[in-house]
Amino acid sequence: MASDLSVILPRVLIVSRRTLRKNKFVDFVGEYHLDLIVGYGAVPVIIPRVTGVHRLLESFEPIHGVLLCEGEDIDPSRYEAEHSGLSPEEFEEIRRLHASDTAIDKEKDSIELGLAKLCLERNIPYLGICRGSQVLNVACGGTLYQDIGKELQKKRPQCERVVHIDYDNYDGHRHVVKVLPNTPLNHWFQESLDGEKMEILVNSYHHQGVKILAQRFVPMAFAPDGLIEGFYDPDAYNPEEGKFIMGLQFHPERMRRPDSDEFDYPGCPSAYQEFVKAVIAYQKRVNGSTALPPKPLQLDKEMEKRRKIIVRSFSIAKDMYTTGRGMNSSKESELKAGAEFLESNTVLSLQQETRLKQMGATVRNGSSYFQRLKMNEERERAAKNLMTKMSVEQLSELMSFYRMMGQICSDILDQKLRGIVNDFEP
Repeated sequence: MASDLSVILPRVLIVSRRTLRKNKFVDFVGEYHLDLIVGYGAVPVIIPRVTGVHRLLESFEPIHGVLLCEGEDIDPSRYEAEHSGLSPEEFEEIRRLHASDTAIDKEKDSIELGLAKLCLERNIPYLGICRGSQVLNVACGGTLYQDIGKELQKKRPQCERVVHIDYDNYDGHRHVVKVLPNTPLNHWFQESLDGEKMEILVNSYHHQGVKILAQRFVPMAFAPDGLIEGFYDPDAYNPEEGKFIMGLQFHPERMRRPDSDEFDYPGCPSAYQEFVKAVIAYQKRVNGSTALPPKPLQLDKEMEKRRKIIVRSFSIAKDMYTTGRGMNSSKESELKAGAEFLESNTVLSLQQETRLKQMGATVRNGSSYFQRLKMNEERERAAKNLMTKMSVEQLSELMSFYRMMGQICSDILDQKLRGIVNDFEP
């Protein structure tokens, strides 16, 4: 297997949907999504919708793109406290009409909202289809209609009302959307748009939709009833540079002619094509910042002398550790340089600290090390007491900040240690 990340295809994370089959839950993802992702040059990585996965998202690194698609209704507590003024009878009717969608899946909500926020923090390419577009809007502070028919349609004249889901003609149903000029959607469907009307027919499988669009987004298309059918972040859209943040309420991957794999329009697969283009560019950008080894530092004579003293100190400590011999008094002064180096570089990752311990770098001055450890435990207890009083949003922002700072510290420290640690290799 190739170990060079530059020749490994980029990874697109997709969260599965859960369904009941033969009295057992099974997870699935629509094959059209997978086929298009593979066809354009990326590898789909399916995240199973199982309990606790929302706490393990970092285990799916590296992440070069995220595609979120169909699923159940998002828990309304994620975007608004009130139930939009709908009566209990109306809610019961909604649950009866849309039984497969109204069963809230809180675990899937946690997984997908976590991924969406991760993409927004790191500028990872994101494509949201149907529910995935709603997740993106909610993650950025937008809200949803809990039921378009009850909240939106009744406010519109009959000529503007739209059927957004037709169970009797599920895949064949289409309705008009008006595409806005100078948007990616306009570019993709340009040859299929009438110059005046700027309309195409799209499929529709939803009873919810965007109510208030998050401020960072710009609409790309509207249904006749005013519902937003597509949006994107213009400041985070440049596929050639690895930028792509977009949501589509319809399913372009399923817009195909009856009993055929031929698309309704030539522009239907473009969202996936441009998304994967951004994913590939993002992978190259990330790999480009880490794949090439740094150029060796040119040290002046004094710094080079200091480096050799520290290397000598670490070598003695390593020898003491591996042989099990105690500290020779004649070597104590030479160990001092290594101990001082450790004390001045206290921001260590767990892996780095373990590596240095194994080399014996903490042999000398062990008492001060355990004293610092005790102090850290006291600080940890105080921090936990403070964090229990913080909101989920505050904790999420704090965690994102420290993850970023930890990565920066780790990268810089690795650069400092690389030359020293390599000298220990046989």
